[in-house]
Amino acid sequence: MAIRQGLLALLSQGPRYGYQLRAEFEASTGATWPLNIGQVYTTLSRLERDGLVSPGEQDEQGRVVYSITEAGLAEMGRWFSTPVAQSDRPRDELVIKLALAVTATTDVRPIIQAQRTATMRTLQAFVQARRASVENPAQRLVLDSMIFQAEAEQRWLDHCEAVLTASPRPRRPAATATENPDTEHPNAEVPDVEVPDAGSPRG
Repeated sequence: MAIRQGLLALLSQGPRYGYQLRAEFEASTGATWPLNIGQVYTTLSRLERDGLVSPGEQDEQGRVVYSITEAGLAEMGRWFSTPVAQSDRPRDELVIKLALAVTATTDVRPIIQAQRTATMRTLQAFVQARRASVENPAQRLVLDSMIFQAEAEQRWLDHCEAVLTASPRPRRPAATATENPDTEHPNAEVPDVEVPDAGSPRG
């Protein structure tokens, strides 16, 4: 999710200044996506440049309140109506790590066990946070998603362990005659050779 669309969604509820937007963004996402105030104001400047928000007058504390424009509402509507493509999501580093570990014939079991422990701790933290978010349905939905993902990751790790335990570890294939013509292939058949009798005269 782009930060700009998130800020537009919050501004659709009424004018806000930067610190309000940061606090509400983090509260809505269950603090799973922390923002610094610099990101917020940089994004607001770009939204203003693109005509999606308009700044108001500074208040007595020097804060500028921003409002969403009609173009901003249309942009937000397009974002809400467009499904998120799988290709738009970040690559899963854990999947890549395990795949490369198998390719490198590394013992994957310690990697799986370490990840399983870390994922369980994360899952427990999400469950505790969810219990504290019963009054915030937006935050609860985000935490529910994180819980489901952690549970799915645990099941996938169990699946990986079962598959790798049942499958023989890959071995490097033996060199063929074309790869090293001076080396006899270990699986080549030995031709039958007639051995003369020791007592027979040689021709």
